[in-house]
Amino acid sequence: MSTTDENWDRVVVVSLGAVTAQGPTAEDLWQGARAGRVAIGTIQHLDTDGLQTKLAGEVYEYEPPRPDYPCPDGFRERALDFALLAAREALAALPARSVPAERFGVVLGTCNAGLLSGREWLRQRAAGLPGDGRLAGLVTPQALAEWVAGAFGLSGPVLAVNTACASGANALGLAADLLRLGRADAVLAGGTDALSDVVLAGFNSLESLSPSPAAPYSGNRQGLSLGEGAGMLALMRYATAQRYGLPVVAEVLGYSLSADGYHATAPRPDGSGAAGAIRAALAHAGVRPEQVGYVNGHGTGTPKNDVAETRAIRLAYGPAADRLLVSSTKSVIGHLLGAAGAAEAIVTMRSLQERTAPPTAGYREPDPECDLDYVPDGARPYPADVAVSNNFAFAGANAAVVLSRPAAVPVPPRPAFDTVVVTGLAVLSPAGDGPAAAWSAWQDGTGGDPPVRRLDLDPEPYLNRRERRRMDRLSVVSVVAAAKALADAGIDARSERAAGCGVIFGTGVGPMEAMERFTVPLLTEGPSAADPGVFPNTVYNQAAGQVAMHLGLYGPTSTLSVGHASGSAILAYAADLLALRHSDALLCVASDVLTPEVEAAYAASIGRRGWCLAEGSVALVLERAGAARARGARILGSVLGYGMSSAAGGRLPWDRTGAAYERAMRTALSAAGTAAADITEVWLSATGRRGPDRAEARAVERVFGPDGPRRLAPKVVLGEPMGVGGALSVALALHGPARSGAALVNSSSFGGSEVSLVIGPVS
Repeated sequence: MSTTDENWDRVVVVSLGAVTAQGPTAEDLWQGARAGRVAIGTIQHLDTDGLQTKLAGEVYEYEPPRPDYPCPDGFRERALDFALLAAREALAALPARSVPAERFGVVLGTCNAGLLSGREWLRQRAAGLPGDGRLAGLVTPQALAEWVAGAFGLSGPVLAVNTACASGANALGLAADLLRLGRADAVLAGGTDALSDVVLAGFNSLESLSPSPAAPYSGNRQGLSLGEGAGMLALMRYATAQRYGLPVVAEVLGYSLSADGYHATAPRPDGSGAAGAIRAALAHAGVRPEQVGYVNGHGTGTPKNDVAETRAIRLAYGPAADRLLVSSTKSVIGHLLGAAGAAEAIVTMRSLQERTAPPTAGYREPDPECDLDYVPDGARPYPADVAVSNNFAFAGANAAVVLSRPAAVPVPPRPAFDTVVVTGLAVLSPAGDGPAAAWSAWQDGTGGDPPVRRLDLDPEPYLNRRERRRMDRLSVVSVVAAAKALADAGIDARSERAAGCGVIFGTGVGPMEAMERFTVPLLTEGPSAADPGVFPNTVYNQAAGQVAMHLGLYGPTSTLSVGHASGSAILAYAADLLALRHSDALLCVASDVLTPEVEAAYAASIGRRGWCLAEGSVALVLERAGAARARGARILGSVLGYGMSSAAGGRLPWDRTGAAYERAMRTALSAAGTAAADITEVWLSATGRRGPDRAEARAVERVFGPDGPRRLAPKVVLGEPMGVGGALSVALALHGPARSGAALVNSSSFGGSEVSLVIGPVS
């Protein structure tokens, strides 16, 4: 991966937007948090019969955003509404046409995405109706991200992050990476989530909800309060902000991610996993523990979480923990799930601006196991220039973001960049186990005739029956593929080497099997039908957590859902994480499985003529070349560069002109330092859909000429494995006959977002 000195720059936040229970603006959020004003009240738009609580941080009223999006009469996808409203506020502060559209990206974090749309789809289907295709088009995380991009004409990289309750923080960190490495000049980043009876029933089934407003860290705490809303932030490279004379709210110094590898819902009790993320974030930011004055804590109000976080802070900060001010914004707005990290980062930035730590509302009595200063009696001043925001999530995902006042801390030295190589891979496809089976089926044209191609998988010996008891198919196939790839790379599961490895997971449609199993009974029976064994599997990152747990991987973990481009997107993100020295090795896993409802949703939203769906799971181990060679690893190939672009999605079903494809390919070639003439193969995203395939073909011809490299289209034969396709093409490119030159792999989200990867031969 290449970059230049001028790309290595400060990353700053220039504007904020928020919609929360405190009000419709970011200033409402800050003023409410600063005053300790509790906006957790009686739930008005949902039935709470049968729940432990009647309270949440609900957004009671809001004006629907303009421009609008297609949806059934009387229905609103509140998660999208909140994201659009917060985005509009953040972007309103920027001068018109300040950054070219193709250099302005969107990174949206969300835990549940269009869950309300999915619930309404399932309700219609349960009632014997065909299901409205407009609902199907609003369910996935990437659909929301592309609608936000389309509403504001932003056509840079468009990505959805789904690391459960760490999504908002993860989105900010990913956006900062894109800017730091010169992938964009500005990024609109943040998170959104909406209240639903489904999520309320889920947390109720876990007995996690408090009957009174949450009281984080307090000895009298009884659980969490859910909330809803969005936080969106405009991030820029400092040089860009200077060029346009924009005021700087705060600086994003660094961030880090880690995996507990411990439990589906509970944190590691000793706090060691979260402490690892905090320590690494401080190190990446070039900040010492004693420089931090304030921590915006995860602080949910649940007994285990608050104690584990306190222990994590003490482990990470050492003696400096006794001088920290720590407070929880969830005490005033509730837990915004995937939006929490973004909303809480806004509060942290405003805290730095005013050098004032907001209080933890509801704190009444000390807990001997929560022994930090939680700012219990009103806001307090602090002199420090640096603050940290913590967010931890289901499936053991941890994130910490380090923020500062503008130019208060020197920029850490630029890391020495290293080539990113592939050292192991595994392919599970309907053709069989391994890349050779998929290759043979493709070459023989025996992908099969059925309209849907399913995996036939024996999970033994990787998972026994007891281990699989509470896992969905998405997690099962992911663990098996991950275990095979790790072994192929010569890394023993649960070894010291494995412990430093992270998990980057990608999925196009996500945990729809679990979502259906959990939601459908609620439609007729209410919260009493909620299954606490199924609910944890409804988050998109649960498969990543299961991989970490079963294989003993505790490095950075993140989940992306970029539609049908997810497999390529996770390889691109992993390459950047390795380039920035977040880890020496990352296990990338892309998986998707089908259900009858998913098949029906595809038929209703985009049709099924000319192409077929398939299940699949592909895992690849990526490493820094220096680390791989030091351990004597076999190198299969390299990730030389990538490009991402969007057709400002949401308004078109695909990139009709191929312009986004063309930008992505040219950007990938430039990033790789590779001329078009040096590419020997182009692995197409083509699936058999005439319009999108033709647009891609035209773009390829514009980049490479009418002759150029070989064009390969395996998915036309093997089927479209949804979010797995890009990773499958990379695996096939690495498995196939030796090449003298590099290969370019295209992927499309199916919503106008394109990703191109340049894969180098063994050198």
